[in-house]
Amino acid sequence: MVALAYKDGKPVEQLPPTGSIAVRVPGDVSHGRANQPLKILVVSAEVAPFAKVGGLADVAGALPKALRAMGHDVRVVMPRYGSIDVEKYGLRRVVSNMGVPLANQPVNADVLEGRIGDSVPIYFIENQQFFGREGMYGFWDDDARFIFFSRAALEMLRPIGFQPDVIHVNDWHTAVIPNMLARLYASEPFYADIATVLTIHNLAFQGVFGYGTLHLADLEPWGLIKAGIPGLDDIVNLLGRGLFFSDVVNTVSNRYAEEILTPEYGEKMDPLLRVFRGKLHGIINGIDYEVFNPLTDAAIATRYDTNTIEKKVDNKLALQKEVGLPQDPAIPVIGLISRLYDQKGLDLIANIMWGLMRLNLQLIVLGAGDARYEEMFRANARDNPQKVAATIGFKPVLAQHIYAGSDMFLMPSRFEPCGLGQLISLRYGTIPIVRATGGLADTIADWDPVKQTGNGFVFSAYDHWDLYAQVVRALETFRQPGLWRRLQANAMSTDVSWANSADKYVRLYHTAIANHAEATEYSATPAGPYGW
Repeated sequence: MVALAYKDGKPVEQLPPTGSIAVRVPGDVSHGRANQPLKILVVSAEVAPFAKVGGLADVAGALPKALRAMGHDVRVVMPRYGSIDVEKYGLRRVVSNMGVPLANQPVNADVLEGRIGDSVPIYFIENQQFFGREGMYGFWDDDARFIFFSRAALEMLRPIGFQPDVIHVNDWHTAVIPNMLARLYASEPFYADIATVLTIHNLAFQGVFGYGTLHLADLEPWGLIKAGIPGLDDIVNLLGRGLFFSDVVNTVSNRYAEEILTPEYGEKMDPLLRVFRGKLHGIINGIDYEVFNPLTDAAIATRYDTNTIEKKVDNKLALQKEVGLPQDPAIPVIGLISRLYDQKGLDLIANIMWGLMRLNLQLIVLGAGDARYEEMFRANARDNPQKVAATIGFKPVLAQHIYAGSDMFLMPSRFEPCGLGQLISLRYGTIPIVRATGGLADTIADWDPVKQTGNGFVFSAYDHWDLYAQVVRALETFRQPGLWRRLQANAMSTDVSWANSADKYVRLYHTAIANHAEATEYSATPAGPYGW
């Protein structure tokens, strides 16, 4: 398939089909600098602990620290939202009144600098018009806000004196950066050799806007990209543009990378993803072991590790007391920390709530979302105060208590690009009950009581009775202390750190550099068959 870029109904350029050039499999790259430290810029709309809505923030906050520990010069940039306290985080202004092109007009921005942990520099793009308001997403001008942020991230590089080998962009908010590099900066030597990696954390959010968005991005001369895919050819899809122009694309699990190639999970982008499957890869997320460590976690009642797992019950008793449930170590506690939407399998839970209430268990819920599910848990907490405790909203400290104090953790998702809850629960010896989809399938292996292998309970079909059966299995296993202790040991010994994943990202960065070099050489050939 050849993709055409159109303006005013006329083709103005052709893009080569994926597979024609620069397609590699992540691995050892035959480049002279493959063993040398890389200079990496991570661009994200949210970064923990400064601003967080979802798992993207956790990745953008933890992966750079792991890369830094490997010896790479990694830096991060995000917007300076109004909620970010300059004094609290010790931010200092390093660039003032930087002109950022937006719709062919300069708009001023300042750049502030801070640190993630003790070592990773993070920059904040400050503009009160776009980011001074309360909230992060969901505004009428989100296209202008994040195009401005993306352009500012590129414009700040020379003033701060940082020329990255790779720019790592995340989700639709920054997916236009590879497009900008290819069309607006390709003739500038400072930018010409910068490779790009696009990570898709959740395909459901694509950044779909009207034609005027191209004017904001100064990309109007190149027009719309026509790929021959219904529903995509007459709109500006920023994530789709990232797919076209990035050197490498990855999702946050191997299974999700496979799933999004299908209509069931592809969010109407699967035809385009299949075109670019040659540069699509999956790398599972990790968690920050400095943050999530039951042996050092100051937020929990009693600290423990695999050698002192019996102390975990102290956290259970403290949790039961905190949420107002009867304190009884013999009653299995199931934790649920989730956005309360169908995507997270709440419809399955709703269909078996009556059955769960007949079992000897306690259910502790923390989350918010669909009003009908919020009310369902409130009603069950009122009707079954000995069995259900529900906190609607999100409280980070209570979340830590649930991870440490629960016996089991429920994640029956319809789809799950990676998932964070199951990784944290493994770390705390809290056994996941999950559906085999996306990152849940990549990280949770079903418990085999004969071989005593596995680290959780897994069901495949999206069916409420299958979920119910796994809950019953978990409760039966809990009643066998020897087996349960072995299962907990398996869970806590599962490597869910960023170390392994960070190494895979480094290999992916080298692949992107190689791909970019080949693409640059290819585009410089006068007789190139696609005119790119």
